[in-house]
Amino acid sequence: MKQHTSQSNSELFAWVALASAQRISPKIWLQTLEHYQLSPADLAGNSSSLPDAVKQLVDQISKPLIDAAFLWQQAADNRHIISYSSSYYPQSLKQLDSPPLVLFTTGDSALLRSPQIAIVGSRRASMQGKRIASEFASGLSNNGVAVTSGLAMGIDSAAHQGALSGNTGTVAVMGTGPEVVYPAKNRTLYEAINNDKGVTVTEFFPGQGPKPWHFPRRNRIIAALSLGTLVVEAKIKSGTLITANLAADMGREVFAVPGSIFHAYSEGCHLLIQQGAKLVINIIDILDEIGLQPEQLGLDVNEQNEKSAANSLATDKLLASVDYDITAIDVIAQRNALSVSQAMASLLEYELRGLVAAVPGGYVKLRGK
Repeated sequence: MKQHTSQSNSELFAWVALASAQRISPKIWLQTLEHYQLSPADLAGNSSSLPDAVKQLVDQISKPLIDAAFLWQQAADNRHIISYSSSYYPQSLKQLDSPPLVLFTTGDSALLRSPQIAIVGSRRASMQGKRIASEFASGLSNNGVAVTSGLAMGIDSAAHQGALSGNTGTVAVMGTGPEVVYPAKNRTLYEAINNDKGVTVTEFFPGQGPKPWHFPRRNRIIAALSLGTLVVEAKIKSGTLITANLAADMGREVFAVPGSIFHAYSEGCHLLIQQGAKLVINIIDILDEIGLQPEQLGLDVNEQNEKSAANSLATDKLLASVDYDITAIDVIAQRNALSVSQAMASLLEYELRGLVAAVPGGYVKLRGK
């Protein structure tokens, strides 16, 4: 399927033409259509009968960008251009002051109309932060909620990967053209999203690379698509907090994971909580707030048994002796009156259960108490 069938070729072409006028904001085009009672096709067609003010706008239309858009679309069956008037266009985006006139999507674009939670945070996230993002994303995905993020390093990548491991999938909003992967090292993740339970989406035309002003525009789409935004780790002055504030301004929920008061990347989360964001420690906190019932809490009988076993293990002394920061093996051994080799042998079981991880310098606790 080369295009969604909810719109004609001429209608789609007209919307792409308007969007190609890069110096004209979508808001101006929408106001012009309404004021003059015109259709996009009226503007993209013969402009000789149009008012002079409208002609000046139409003169900004870029044929090279239009050609690039349709060449990109025709190159693969899972590529789509979704216009503002298409039934596939997410209604939540229409709440934006200047919503994209077209979206370029690759993958399962039906996900755009699924319930979504954004998970965002620092590009230089801690190992613990990435683990939290991944586990939240996996849990949400297993409960029918798509996870939306920005395809950046750190928390974004962990969120996308966690969501892909679940049942629903992930939405990656890009700050570049649909085939330009930024950062380049996320190409494998980009391919995985497009080919398996995910969709990449952007308002930028094919061939357009990353520009500083692209990312605030990307962030407004992330915030608008989602029922709420979860911040895992962020500094106070960061794009992550801009996304959270955009979400709050749109009346969306804002969630934040608390952290150590000594960690710079917890400062943004703590500020958000002080400003009224909901402090969350598990996905039930999020599902309750957005009014979605967890599908049997996302657990079947076997998973419940495994969770019970994990929880009983989590209460014992050995696991309690491992910190969320790196704990040296000799410290763990000393705390448990064991030899180093005995402690390492015992910790192997916890590693296999995903409760701890061996890292340079010792072990870190991943979950449990």
